[in-house]
Amino acid sequence: MVKKRKILIPQPKSKFLLVQCPTCNNEQIIFDHASIVVKCLVCGEVLAEPTGGKARIRAKILKVLE
Repeated sequence: MVKKRKILIPQPKSKFLLVQCPTCNNEQIIFDHASIVVKCLVCGEVLAEPTGGKARIRAKILKVLE
């Protein structure tokens, strides 16, 4: 009898987020490990700042997209 090995596939730790701008309430999808400053497409408010790992999110997170 031959034993089958389970191959573990690593899952990414990063996700996309649906956020809402605190100034104009625009909903936008951003990456939670952003490497550049992410601004709102409507009003220009900063939504996320890079920190070297996970970004500092300055907007309200509505949903985590998988």
